[in-house]
Amino acid sequence: MTDLSITAANVVAGEGAVTERGIASATVAAGQVVYKDATGKFALADTDSATAIIRKPYGIALNGAATGQPIVVLRSGPITIGATVTKGVAYYLSGTAGGICPVADVAAGDYTAILGLATSASVLLVDIQAPDVVL
Repeated sequence: MTDLSITAANVVAGEGAVTERGIASATVAAGQVVYKDATGKFALADTDSATAIIRKPYGIALNGAATGQPIVVLRSGPITIGATVTKGVAYYLSGTAGGICPVADVAAGDYTAILGLATSASVLLVDIQAPDVVL
């Protein structure tokens, strides 16, 4: 898969975005996709994980955090993702932990988890849909 090459310093929530504060249970960079674990902490999501909860993206990190540090997660709404995206293209959780890839790069054996649609060359409108269906 060809994941987005995200510049963490350029990841910014847009107006009207829904966010949630929490604690990281692993090292996370801004722009990476996270799931919420059983303890309520955030770690990197991965579409081809054998563990169902890890395949379920919860949001996109707005800041970097080490284990045990505070993190802000964008749950829905616009995000300047810090990478070049193609307007009108759907972006998905990738098989690389925390990664984001375009729909064309979703591979057989992946559990589909759409993150959102690009509304410009830099903005992703996040609306997570993760039915836990394998391709």
